[in-house]
Amino acid sequence: MPTPTGPLPTGSLTTPDGIRLAYRDHAPGRKPAARSLLLLHGLAGHLGEWDDLLPLLLADGHRVVTYDGRGHGASTRRPADMSRAACVRDVLTVVRSLGLALPGQAPPTLVGQSLGGHTAFLAAAAHPDLFHSLILIEAGPGDPDPALPAHIATWMDSWPTPFDSPSRAADFFGHASWSRNLEHRPDGWHPRADRATMLAAIEELAETSYTPQWAATTCPTLVVRGARGTMAAADAVRMPTDRAPGTRTDLAVIEDAGHDVHLDQPRRLYAAMAGFLNSLIQADS
Repeated sequence: MPTPTGPLPTGSLTTPDGIRLAYRDHAPGRKPAARSLLLLHGLAGHLGEWDDLLPLLLADGHRVVTYDGRGHGASTRRPADMSRAACVRDVLTVVRSLGLALPGQAPPTLVGQSLGGHTAFLAAAAHPDLFHSLILIEAGPGDPDPALPAHIATWMDSWPTPFDSPSRAADFFGHASWSRNLEHRPDGWHPRADRATMLAAIEELAETSYTPQWAATTCPTLVVRGARGTMAAADAVRMPTDRAPGTRTDLAVIEDAGHDVHLDQPRRLYAAMAGFLNSLIQADS
């Protein structure tokens, strides 16, 4: 059996279509929690990507839930359905199974990076009563991109797998977090990401516009872009204008950060998140 690297998840949930979702539920030091945050990683990522942010968010009194998306990390590796709709249903499974939106308590904030941010705003559009706010990191509706599948395939084909050690993987990907999402096989260390599954996960983005879903969201939103990221500045600037007038949409740019803002500059990202979340708490009090 392959041996994974990194700490093991604390629990798992099963979706209505039989997919296992590995998750961790982090409680703050004080009760009750200031707010519940559900963090969604990006394509080929895993829940451990948020580890640098966790202590900062927990110190502010937030409950933080992270999970491996379907087809990722320690969750079911090759689901039959990798559609955007399936990923939204997974968000609902986590929210409802862990009691993140119980009557009498503040709904959770969804935080998502890249494809995880895309899932987050789709969930908020489809279920506006379940979510209080959004933090989208290098994520938005964008435009249909027919070249995206080929781009992702080329990226994954460039990985020099197997790696002879986790440290070699960290050197190649540029972040230690990626070395904690490997499994050991007889021939070496492999990322826990199946090529066909990853391509299925972004297939719809090649041909579908999600601007109507973004325009339908009504909750306060912080859009974060890395100064060296892949999200175009024009796309971020356009996002507030695509929503109904008066809908709060804050924009932030994190210097010295690429697409993986949460890995490149976790403290600067935290500062932007904390300012946004604190303003919401003050407005609600």
